[in-house]
Amino acid sequence: MSAKKHHTPESIIRKLRQAEVMMHEGKTISEVCRSLGIADATYYKWRKEYGGLQVSQAKRLKELERENKHLQKAVANLTVDKLILQDVVQGK
Repeated sequence: MSAKKHHTPESIIRKLRQAEVMMHEGKTISEVCRSLGIADATYYKWRKEYGGLQVSQAKRLKELERENKHLQKAVANLTVDKLILQDVVQGK
């Protein structure tokens, strides 16, 4: 099994732009994806997530996603703490 590649937002946007150029030249999605070294599904996923974004916008999106994940963990931890304290107060 091969290791999963991690692409930066910059490289994803660059590959999406390359894909657009190749498709305007008449290549099919399958041909484009093969030359970029990605699966068709990966192309569609990237296009859905990054289509139309500038590099700076993609970086900011990723930063916000990381921050959101961190905040969700914090809320989950605080919720557990609250439930434990409620049990203690109720004498359970």
